[in-house]
Amino acid sequence: MMISTDFSVAIAGGGLSGLCLAQYLMRAGIDVHVYERDPGPFVRRQGYRLILDRYGLEALRESLPVPLYRLALATSDEPGGHLRFTDSRLRDAFTITFKDELHATRQVDRLTLRSILQSGLDGRIHYGKDAVAVDSGGPGRLRLRLRFSDGGAAAANVVVGADGVGSALRAQLMPDADPAYAPMAGVYGRSPLRQGGRSVIPDALRTSGVLAIANQPGRAFFFTSMRFGESPREAFARMAPGSFAPTGDDYVMWGLLLRPEQVPIRFRGDLLALRQLAVRMSADFHPLIRRLVDTAELDATVLNLFATGRRPRRWAVPRATMMGDAVHAMPPFGAHGGNTALRDAALLGHRLVEALTNGAPVENAIAGYQDEMVSYAFRAVDTATRLMSRLTGNAAAPHWVLTRVLPRLHRVTVPWA
Repeated sequence: MMISTDFSVAIAGGGLSGLCLAQYLMRAGIDVHVYERDPGPFVRRQGYRLILDRYGLEALRESLPVPLYRLALATSDEPGGHLRFTDSRLRDAFTITFKDELHATRQVDRLTLRSILQSGLDGRIHYGKDAVAVDSGGPGRLRLRLRFSDGGAAAANVVVGADGVGSALRAQLMPDADPAYAPMAGVYGRSPLRQGGRSVIPDALRTSGVLAIANQPGRAFFFTSMRFGESPREAFARMAPGSFAPTGDDYVMWGLLLRPEQVPIRFRGDLLALRQLAVRMSADFHPLIRRLVDTAELDATVLNLFATGRRPRRWAVPRATMMGDAVHAMPPFGAHGGNTALRDAALLGHRLVEALTNGAPVENAIAGYQDEMVSYAFRAVDTATRLMSRLTGNAAAPHWVLTRVLPRLHRVTVPWA
């Protein structure tokens, strides 16, 4: 339904949730603008692939025009698959099987998905705009002003903070909810899937993600392949001509999980040092894992210090709210983070459109969104945090079962070579 209104929304942050909300509101005829601190759309790495569950897929279906939603499906990996938990030698401990249903699970490339979410938002995404505060008293009926570090401001009826775990708006809008850093960090990388004319991932792991747990607690290695269902360049040319299409070369995304204190401060902005750290800390893993690290693209190396969001108790500015990692940062265990952020966007969009359609107070719509979002989002935070603790914590007995007992009950999935 299109809404004829002069109502406007300013979104701080051009990540997945901010762009998804912008798509939802624009389809409904609401004037929406996204303000992103980065100077351009693809100036830094923001992860590689993510698994979309039914909540993430439903959020995209509700928010995107039909051709763009079909584009997301066309470029995604096949549905279904497995997540294998193994020891450092890639001997299975146990396996989780995802539903093999068309709209239940999809693996997507994050860069491709961002390109899709940006499509059609020409003139509505403003780069180099670092949001720092929200003020009351915009001109006319515009209740708020979103202020930027360069001294500029944007007036809007509603302001949404979607500016990530390092949000500058959180201290003002959610003054009691700064996240806590988790006792784990990740050095992420990306390696070509095909090397020497063949896949580096054996057929036994073709549709699997793998979390290999080291013999000593507090260290693990995750990897999974990203195969595009259709070349993004070909799919974009057919479904979204004129939009930026990533190259779409199949790859393996991997992450070395370790303690933050194992990453020296001087390494944290040094890609070569992080790569060398990954080589050293994976030396006792299976040769397949060592090969992935050895062949990784240096400029694709990313350090992520995991954080855990704290449940907000107070929302300080009426008509201003937040979503995504700015509210509920969570460790990347269980594939909840991106899905929860997209779910936020669709829910907030629905609540705002519903209120404007029915003439209901926008403040009530936002409050309803916040109550519902906090409930499901922090269940996901708790789940991810518990899973991180169980798989990488210091508890000797569970770790012994995962790495010494269960693997002896299974065949070797990938022979040592």
